[in-house]
Amino acid sequence: MDIRKHAVIKPLCLAVMGVACLATSTLARADSLREQQTAACKGDAVKLCTLAIPNEEKITKCMEKKKDKLSPKCRAFFDKGLKDKKASEKK
Repeated sequence: MDIRKHAVIKPLCLAVMGVACLATSTLARADSLREQQTAACKGDAVKLCTLAIPNEEKITKCMEKKKDKLSPKCRAFFDKGLKDKKASEKK
């Protein structure tokens, strides 16, 4: 296999695997705040930030940039995060 093809196929396969994992995993209950955020934002991450999957930091940055396109439930977590960050900066 040509090295250039391998360089393209490997990240693409990782992204597809990440999307498949997100799409097939389900949460029975969203107990913790993190689980609630995952449940609220999983669809948005797959729809808006597919190429960032599975890198959580890149997904977060992507979703922050596209906050205006997030579902209301997911956007609420990003709005809350900004409020918490501003409050901690004032201290």
